[in-house]
Amino acid sequence: MHTKEHKEFQEKMCLLLDSFAQELPERISEIEALWSKLKTQWNMRTLQELHRSVHNLVSNGRTFGHPKLSNEARVLEQVLKNLMQNGAAADTVQTARIWQLIQDLRRISAEEQPLLRQSGATDADEQVCLPNPNESNLIFVVEDDAEAAQELALQLRYYGYEVEVFNHLDKFHTAIQHRPHAIILIDAEFPEDDMGGIHFMEKIQSDLIQPARVIFISVHDDMAYRLGAVRAGSVAYFTKPINSSELIDQLDLITASQIQEPFRVLIVDDSTTVMAYYTAILEQAEMVVKAVSDPMGLLEKLSDFNPDIILMDLYLPGCNGIELTRVVRQMEGFFSTPIVYLATENDFNTQPEAMSLCGDDFIVKPIDPTYLISSITSRVTRGRSIRSLVIHDGLTGLLNHTAIKEELAREVVRSSRLNTPLSFAMIDIDFFKKINDTYGHAAGDRVIKSLARLLKQRLRETDIVGRYGGEEFAVIMNDTDAISAAKVIDEIRTVFSHLLHLSHNDEFFVNFSCGIADFAHFPDVASLSEAADKALYQAKQRGRNKVVVNSGD
Repeated sequence: MHTKEHKEFQEKMCLLLDSFAQELPERISEIEALWSKLKTQWNMRTLQELHRSVHNLVSNGRTFGHPKLSNEARVLEQVLKNLMQNGAAADTVQTARIWQLIQDLRRISAEEQPLLRQSGATDADEQVCLPNPNESNLIFVVEDDAEAAQELALQLRYYGYEVEVFNHLDKFHTAIQHRPHAIILIDAEFPEDDMGGIHFMEKIQSDLIQPARVIFISVHDDMAYRLGAVRAGSVAYFTKPINSSELIDQLDLITASQIQEPFRVLIVDDSTTVMAYYTAILEQAEMVVKAVSDPMGLLEKLSDFNPDIILMDLYLPGCNGIELTRVVRQMEGFFSTPIVYLATENDFNTQPEAMSLCGDDFIVKPIDPTYLISSITSRVTRGRSIRSLVIHDGLTGLLNHTAIKEELAREVVRSSRLNTPLSFAMIDIDFFKKINDTYGHAAGDRVIKSLARLLKQRLRETDIVGRYGGEEFAVIMNDTDAISAAKVIDEIRTVFSHLLHLSHNDEFFVNFSCGIADFAHFPDVASLSEAADKALYQAKQRGRNKVVVNSGD
């Protein structure tokens, strides 16, 4: 983190500490008022509100520099919790003790200075940013067989990768020191040493600040070579002859992981100060954060934000975190969204206990910022990987048929609510069966992947692309009418028609046809899909290699 950013973060943390300290008298007054109300008319709801207020002091006092206050509040919380469990009103002895504990809270809050504020630092006052790898499509092919190296480089360039070839290890050594973010594709064997590539990479890795991403290629498929490759930092291992489709898939996976969208974190907590604290920490780690203080407003935030993970406080006004989690689990599309409870040390004993209450895990307050970042990162990364397998097409990495239809349904609802334009395009590769019959299915797969890659490169990040099936693709273009969408797709069509495709010694060109319809003329999912499909059929009928718009006339 740059010095300026670090200073701004420190200032923000100090302001939050001051804000919490200024709020303390009001928080204590709220506890006193609830206790007075409870003594006048004993009921469980008021007792629960009192417990929640005291619990907030327990969980947040230490975070904001008031450890003594937190410890005292924990004693009072346990007394209140016992009353809730017994279901009976406090007797004379309990009443006197509760009042004394509340007065102790008042005294401590007035006396205690925030210890973290005095030291000029907070637990969050350290660099906790996520890794930000240098985005790169550069590949170093290291292979002593010059002809094999050039053939491999040609295939990689075909899929849009920048490739440099090295037939000698010394030249490669110099290059990787200057461009350490390149992906290395290296032969495990070299003439002077059967494991020369592996041994050389071990030496290089020890000299680099960050481990290089390396893929080994070898004629050997035994444990000694694979183990040696892992020790040299391999992320993948391929045996010769190389399956180019599998290699491209692996490279696409590596490069895609570098440019993933920021994690989306939804925080549910009734304290604006606490939410601001967590938000500052997570935003420092380049995550996107939305906060909900009123549980009744959660549903709207869920649909609009679509979080990767939800951090849920256990004690909320009007309901508790467990009840709210059960509501979320009953909503379509959020059954598997990770939910982590923000708890105190006495709320849960084990993760299975939290999971039995519909959550996935719990984090004990006060929360170490570095632990918070790493915990969210591991859960979101794993969740995205699992979801990716379910919703993405294996060949292209695009959304599969089911997923793109679900996205279209969501975007139609969104466009209807916001009154914004939306276009839907259906694309079909012309004479695809002839391509398979003439050049083979491997060549056909490469054509499909090249169009998928071109669509991802040429369309906006907000556009949604899917493989509808076989040689068919679907594109959802937000905030775009049909005429504008047709112009964009037609430019892509022109570029694709000029791409040279290779199969062994043969070269060939491929075209596609496209049909487009928009939400203004077809205001529901079924009619929009049908209209785009009819427009695609018309493009085929008119000679192919065309883009046709269905305007409903």
